[in-house]
Amino acid sequence: MAVQTEYPHIVLDERGAPAIAGTTVKVIELVVERLAYGWSSEELHLQHPYLRLGQIHAALAYYWDHVEALDREIAERLRKVEALQKSAKAKSSPLTARLRTQGLL
Repeated sequence: MAVQTEYPHIVLDERGAPAIAGTTVKVIELVVERLAYGWSSEELHLQHPYLRLGQIHAALAYYWDHVEALDREIAERLRKVEALQKSAKAKSSPLTARLRTQGLL
């Protein structure tokens, strides 16, 4: 069950993560796209035409008011991804190992 916040269009999901009401889009997802690609609100809207510009602005306002906590969450997600990538390289399949020995990877 989503919990309404003081931000229009923003609710907290069952895990307490801020999301855009009525969608599955998490605030952090839009923020990561903005940070990674340098997209403006209008560019985010072009990439997510099912979101209204007001919803995007509300998500970004939520981010700026909670920047430290969300930046920690982004950094933690990045660490997890890097650990998974490192683990995947260490546990390569027989095919991957053969391709590496042949210089194909």
